[in-house]
Amino acid sequence: MNELAAPVSQPASAEDERYMRLALALGRRNLGHTWPNPAVGAVIVKDGIVLARGWTQQGGRPHAEAEALRRAKKAAQGATMYVTLEPCSHQGKTPPCADAIARAGITRVVSAMEDPNPEVAGKGHERLREKGIAVDIGLCANEARRAHAGHISRITRGRPHVMLKLAVSADGKAGLAGRKQAAITGEEARERVFQLRAASDAILVGIGTILSDDPQLTCRLPGMFDHSPVRIVLDARLHLPLATSVAATVRETPTWVFASTKASPIAEEILQQKGCKVFRVEDSNGELDLQQVLKRLAEEGITRLMVEGGPTVAASFVAGGLIDEAALLRGHKTIGPSGIEPLEGMPLGALTGNMTSQGTEKLGADVIESYVRT
Repeated sequence: MNELAAPVSQPASAEDERYMRLALALGRRNLGHTWPNPAVGAVIVKDGIVLARGWTQQGGRPHAEAEALRRAKKAAQGATMYVTLEPCSHQGKTPPCADAIARAGITRVVSAMEDPNPEVAGKGHERLREKGIAVDIGLCANEARRAHAGHISRITRGRPHVMLKLAVSADGKAGLAGRKQAAITGEEARERVFQLRAASDAILVGIGTILSDDPQLTCRLPGMFDHSPVRIVLDARLHLPLATSVAATVRETPTWVFASTKASPIAEEILQQKGCKVFRVEDSNGELDLQQVLKRLAEEGITRLMVEGGPTVAASFVAGGLIDEAALLRGHKTIGPSGIEPLEGMPLGALTGNMTSQGTEKLGADVIESYVRT
């Protein structure tokens, strides 16, 4: 039975919902840093008291349930566990969480959703019930699906969940003439971009953005640099200069380069010696096959991809129908008629017209608009 959208087996109380929302908040703590595993949150409660909290650790292990059980110790006997994704039932690099929950004496599990992973897919819930544990499924399921969108996409579609970030001036431009960088948004908006990066497994740009802007593509918030995502560069001909930030700092923050199958093997060897990881995919007239790029990223374990530039790459993802959500930063400054468009060769409505608005938020003098695929 597919329980992704199944209701809970008994009416959820306000207390149940409160604890599940706490679990969802805990799961977000390492979002972007647990791949290839999902970022799960877990809470153990008994007699109205939170005994322990857990969330998937960096690198994907230990799992959230194991962390919460470790902290609760013997107090978990007779308690309820709230978890944002079905506990695993298979032996991987760690023992099944379902078995650990049963051994700890947990008597009820409230699970937000079934895991679409075929190795689990209801088997974890079934194993818990076989152990005599009451299982309720579906509380805050919509929120859980959003939280685990990357995991779900990688399992069911064989590609990461893709978010496009665009910064657009008050007059609808994305940069200066000649593809020169322009300061479109203020400090509050830049900090939000760093937060978006920190919650992503990887960030992708084209070689044009690298050559024109030389971005660092890191998370430059106090204490958050180690939350910087893997940097992905689309560089069909392997023209990436070694002096650019993404190549020069590859030992600090990984850089992966996607190139055409026809690109120079010598250039590939040089980049590999520098520390970059190089992947080859098919291309058409110098444009890399984005479906192949996403497939390879999923095979490497990437679940959440942030596409950040520039207009040509952004337009290619939009044209391919590959955007799952978008963050549109609207600055209060103007650039003028000579500025470049945010999407090469297409209106901005080609993106927003096919998505559903999730609302806006003020960031100082600027605004961020959020969209999801319709």
